[in-house]
Amino acid sequence: MPETTAADIGCSNHELLNWVDKMAALCGPDRVVWCDGSQEEYDRLCELLVKSGTFQRLNPEKRPNSFLALSDPSDVARVEESTFICSRSRDDAGPTNNWMAPVEMKRKLKRLFNGCMRGRTMYVVPFSMGPIGSPIAHIGVELTDSPYVVVSMRIMTRMGRAVVKQLGADGVFVPCMHSVGQPLNVGQSDVSWPCNKENKYIVHFPEERSIWSFGSGYGGNALLGKKCFALRIASCLARDEGWLAEHMLILGLESPEGEKTYVAAAFPSSCGKTNFAMMIPPAAFPGWKVWCVGDDIAWIKPGPDGVLRAINPEAGLFGVAPGTSAKSNPNALAAASRGTIFTNVAKTPDGDVWWEGLTSMPPPILTDWQGAEWKPGQGRRAAHPNSRFTAPASQCPSIDPDWEKPEGVPISAFIFGGRRGKDIPLVFQAFNWAHGVYLGATMGSETTAAAAGKVGQFRLDPMAMLPFCGYNMGDYFRHWLKMGKRLTTMPRIFHVNWFRKDGEGEYLWPGFGENVRVLKWITGRCNGHAWGQETSIGWVPRYEDMDFTGLDFPRDRWEQLMSVNPEAWKAVLLDHEALFLRLHEHLPKELVYERQLQICRL
Repeated sequence: MPETTAADIGCSNHELLNWVDKMAALCGPDRVVWCDGSQEEYDRLCELLVKSGTFQRLNPEKRPNSFLALSDPSDVARVEESTFICSRSRDDAGPTNNWMAPVEMKRKLKRLFNGCMRGRTMYVVPFSMGPIGSPIAHIGVELTDSPYVVVSMRIMTRMGRAVVKQLGADGVFVPCMHSVGQPLNVGQSDVSWPCNKENKYIVHFPEERSIWSFGSGYGGNALLGKKCFALRIASCLARDEGWLAEHMLILGLESPEGEKTYVAAAFPSSCGKTNFAMMIPPAAFPGWKVWCVGDDIAWIKPGPDGVLRAINPEAGLFGVAPGTSAKSNPNALAAASRGTIFTNVAKTPDGDVWWEGLTSMPPPILTDWQGAEWKPGQGRRAAHPNSRFTAPASQCPSIDPDWEKPEGVPISAFIFGGRRGKDIPLVFQAFNWAHGVYLGATMGSETTAAAAGKVGQFRLDPMAMLPFCGYNMGDYFRHWLKMGKRLTTMPRIFHVNWFRKDGEGEYLWPGFGENVRVLKWITGRCNGHAWGQETSIGWVPRYEDMDFTGLDFPRDRWEQLMSVNPEAWKAVLLDHEALFLRLHEHLPKELVYERQLQICRL
């Protein structure tokens, strides 16, 4: 691959140039290549990855310009136990984050990074989180010795020469340092998936606005624009600058009359987040459209008019493959039909991909995610449970025409939701902003069979941000409350639960595309088109307030779905106390009051 230099892509930013020189001296790569983000560069790197054995080229007729990567079995997911927030004060990181003193962590990291790129190439990857030039966007630069990371970052971010031009001579960027942590000696052959099996560290320095990642080549550990920058560092930026960096999808619901209403929604894992972002309305809703702006992360800033506006800071989809099918999410499947990198899925004999849930019946023979022959009934999965597809968001059939609008889209509602088999109704609206923040702060899910812990055990995941907030969670709640006081136009806040069950353990609500009926009521409430009834938990839709056109859903089933048992709800409120006690020194008094108000209303 040609050794593109800083001069070749027009870099004149002295701070960036000096940082690259300093890191190259520390890591000792054989050469330094500045990435221009071109298609030619992408194609060359993909071919390099094929030759090294990291990529397998898929059948060009079935999956044009697509590749399969199989990772080392020790490097398959985010390493939360090795993820640190190294603020100057342990108190600033809070009790829900791992912490180490910055000086101590820097000493440890410098030992690990010393010579870590020997025998490899250091790639300089300038990238923009958000449309280049957007007032909501921010720029980062990742240094990495992994070509897999480079090609993935080209899909997931706006990357290359145009970002360097936007940065200019004195622009500010977030430095992101990454290495797989496996240097090569002279004559030593490489492996198809280099990583460090003994040491993995994903480290954030909030005051410096910097990220250091060592030892992993996988996903959120290595694509540092994603969770590391877009949530952990960005949440600190947002706190200091007066905006929100959230683990939220963004979608727009458009009526047949052309009225479009945008919402942002936060769901913990295994709660149908991507399916909701890309859902297709049922046939009984002709003319209604759901537009996807983003499926995972939202950056939300007050506009000059005081209205919250949101962008999707990412340019790609990094979706979990298992469970994605033509039934559950046809738009995601279509987005991954070409120009996609698949990681740790199974491969069919004709060069296509497969994973559990893609089809009702598995193929008779496959090559599994570890490269071994696989047949049904062997008692092991063909694809890893956390296997992924990395695809351009522009390929999603329902991508919103304004998804790259620099000023963002106006947000009319926030939706929080979890997986609860009982007690929590399908949908209800918060009384006010503080009550809505309380609902987000206390949301969570019951664990599934695929999750750690006992099935059905409740785990809090405040606003789906517990693993991703870059500072004290109590201060994060306080920031949300402050934001409500700054806004002239305040979005309404709702809570949903698609997963309530009847006495036989069957889901009461059909879910998937039928969720548009709930979304229609939510957006109707925002626009003054929908009625509701005030209850002890918030505003709820009555049976006659919902549009059940084309759906046989009896009134008694609806009453069961929406019922509230005060005694059961009081037990739910006890689940919130453990988190509040952990955060008590930083917990806003408003949330304590909201909890007491809820008890009184019940």
